[in-house]
Amino acid sequence: MKWMIVEKAEELAQVTYQLLKNEIERQDGNLTIGLATGSSPLGVYEEWRKDSLDCSNVTTVNLDEYIGLSPEHPQSYHTFMKTHLFDAVTFKQSYLPIGDTDDANQESERYERLVRELGVDLQLLGIGSNGHIAFNEPGTSFDATTHVTELTESTREANQRFFDQLEDVPSHAITMGLSTIMEAKKILLVASSARKAEAVRDMMEGPATIDCPATILQRHADVMIVLDEEAASLLSEEAKRTGRAAYENFK
Repeated sequence: MKWMIVEKAEELAQVTYQLLKNEIERQDGNLTIGLATGSSPLGVYEEWRKDSLDCSNVTTVNLDEYIGLSPEHPQSYHTFMKTHLFDAVTFKQSYLPIGDTDDANQESERYERLVRELGVDLQLLGIGSNGHIAFNEPGTSFDATTHVTELTESTREANQRFFDQLEDVPSHAITMGLSTIMEAKKILLVASSARKAEAVRDMMEGPATIDCPATILQRHADVMIVLDEEAASLLSEEAKRTGRAAYENFK
C-alpha cells in the first residue's frame, strides 16, 4: 500500500486524474477501468472532462447501481455517469449493473461474470465514512462477489444529497463484492475531508477486519491512496511524513 498526501484539497483530483491518465497512456488505452460514483470521484471526472485524452479503446465497468432505479432515472448511477463523464468522454464500451431488473440476484451473477471476463486493469475507489468501498458495508465478507446489499442508514444519509429526501434513497443496491474488487491489477483510492479521516486511519493502520471493509486493501499488491490533509489528519506522524514526501517526489 502506497499513499500521497496533497498540500491543498483542490490538488486531490488533479493528482488522482494524472495517475489514472498515466496508466491509460502506458497501455495505449487498451485497458479496462473500474469506475466509482458518489462524491469522491467527482473532481477526478471533472479533470477527465477537461482533458482531450483518447479513451476510444478504454472499457469501463462501474462498481454498483441502486436497485429499483431504471438507467434513465435521474438519480441512477447510469445517469450520474452520463452527466459527469460519459457525455463528454467517448469510451469503447461502458458497463453498469441494471438496477430495475426483475431478479437482482440473477443480475448480480451476470455482472460478476462480465467483470471477471473483462478483467479490471485499474479500479478507482472512494471510501465511505464507515469504511465501505463500493456498497460493501461493514460486516461484508472479504470473500463476497457481486451481490445485493442492504444499505446502512449512514450510507443512505450520506447519499441523501442526491435525492429530494431520505425516503427517496433506495434501501438496496447491486455492488461488486470485495473479492471482485481485489481482482483488479491496480487500485487507486481517493479520499478527502475530515469526515473520512477515521475510516482512512482504520484502512491504513488498523487490522484487516470486516468491521472496516476497506482494510482488505492491505492485502492487495498494488494500491495507491491519494489523500488531502484533512482525510490524513488521524494518521501517525510517520505515515503523514511518508505521504507528504511521496507527493513532493510526484510533483
